[in-house]
Amino acid sequence: MKKKILVTGGTGFIGSRLVHKLAASADDIHVLVRKSSDLTSLQEVLPDITLAYGDITNRQSLESAMTGVDEVYHSAGLTYMGDKRNPLLHAINVEGTRNVLDASLQAGVRRVVHVSSITAVGICNGKAPLDESSAWNFDRIGLEYARTKHQAEREVAEAVGRGLDCVIVNPAYVFGAGDINFNAGRLIKDVYNRKIPFYPVGGICVIDVEIVAETIIAAMQKGKTGERYIIGGDNVSYRQLAATISAITGAPGIYLPLPFWMAKILKSLLDMNKSRNGISKLFNLSMFRVASENLYYDSSKAVRELGMRREPHENSIRNAFEWYRDRNMLS
Repeated sequence: MKKKILVTGGTGFIGSRLVHKLAASADDIHVLVRKSSDLTSLQEVLPDITLAYGDITNRQSLESAMTGVDEVYHSAGLTYMGDKRNPLLHAINVEGTRNVLDASLQAGVRRVVHVSSITAVGICNGKAPLDESSAWNFDRIGLEYARTKHQAEREVAEAVGRGLDCVIVNPAYVFGAGDINFNAGRLIKDVYNRKIPFYPVGGICVIDVEIVAETIIAAMQKGKTGERYIIGGDNVSYRQLAATISAITGAPGIYLPLPFWMAKILKSLLDMNKSRNGISKLFNLSMFRVASENLYYDSSKAVRELGMRREPHENSIRNAFEWYRDRNMLS
């Protein structure tokens, strides 16, 4: 039976790849967009989808978009790893999620998949990977983005308590083809252009965007109500990740570790000189603070219950690099 499906955040990196996969199905795919949204990432599938104009921060616009909808993929959110725009983070990630959940309940939507983040799971104590049952502890470094993603999951729990069938997925550090806005892909571009002379001392869990999109759909089909599923792959140190990127792109290796205390000094010196000296935009203290921690995760639950596939992180880095290179996006 043909379903009516609504996707929020469909112009983003993860959301657009999700829409591409859904558009290949027989279902009726609607994508919530603003009048000002950049539709570049959806150009190939525009004939196969319906654009629903609205905004998750505007509850009234959601009510009309939800009419007759069977399933909702809520992937809209603001990713900002700094200490500014805090009100906007809360408005989009927390209040926007609440609006989507409330509108889904009111419209009688059968099921919602909420796309969260690994920052809503927590930070490792040492190098042991965290799983879905780990207690959230990201507040120890005061990252507003993490706090809002954690709060959004609490909104989901409250909505489930009111009868909404909702599943949570927590994607890790996502690379892959189609990252037009250089989210994680900024790291590849800047290593390739020799703008990163050092690496942070933490680590990260790397996953390809295609696996993320597949697993989000599997969560809609097989996930358990109220449960969360970490979507991750290889756990690698930034030293290992930099080495992988250098090997695949042909860029020089990066051999200088930079602890956070030293990064603060270096950043102060760069700010005093009013020059970044060609250093990556990724070098801000909020992001570097996070990158100085180990964000390692155990995704065995998603493998076991959702059938998530695994592949080496090198494949994802190669997919992203070749996609950028073929489109002359690396300069």
